[in-house]
Amino acid sequence: MKDKIHPQYHRAIARCACGNEFEVGSTKESIKTEICSKCHPFFTGNKGRLVDTTGRVDKFKKKYGMN
Repeated sequence: MKDKIHPQYHRAIARCACGNEFEVGSTKESIKTEICSKCHPFFTGNKGRLVDTTGRVDKFKKKYGMN
């Protein structure tokens, strides 16, 4: 392998919009996410909360007649 061509690997802190923080390995020193396993509906089982920032879910339901 060639020397000095690989990025530095850090222990990064990933911060979610919900306030959850966890440590991951990354080439970046800090990571910001919008959704994590603590607040994602797939992991929490909360089917009432859909993360929809641009109205895509409502647009899909309106288009295909799902209410």
